[in-house]
Amino acid sequence: MILDTLAETNRYVALHPLFGRAFDFLRNGSVEKLPDGRHEIDGNALYVVVARKLGQPRDRAILEAHRKYVDIQCVVEGADSIGWKSTLECRSVKKSYSPSDDCELYADPPTFWSTVEAGSFAIFFPADAHAPMVSEGFLHKVVVKVAIHEA
Repeated sequence: MILDTLAETNRYVALHPLFGRAFDFLRNGSVEKLPDGRHEIDGNALYVVVARKLGQPRDRAILEAHRKYVDIQCVVEGADSIGWKSTLECRSVKKSYSPSDDCELYADPPTFWSTVEAGSFAIFFPADAHAPMVSEGFLHKVVVKVAIHEA
């Protein structure tokens, strides 16, 4: 897991061939105007999912993990308290991995929580189970889905 501000994205472009394009998209200034839902940047290799909704309490948050995609979760408005736990430490599978939605859910509690403020992002790799959308208020998020292997 990586947590930083959009002003510091250049530190991370070398981690994946598509990270440069992903961060350029987040910094271009128009993500605030995108409607909710999926928006393709480069087909299934690189796309974003926009969500605007009320956050949930920590006790309702569920850890999720992905195998095909890295998540770059960027908060546009509000503050998201995201739980984290290594998938190697997750013991209680709530929903087995589904290749069609690239998601496995765990009933384990997170090891720790990090607050991602507006203008900041968190990167979650396949080894990072994460429980997002935790807030006492409204959240506007853009999640960039970056394919592990370019299509």
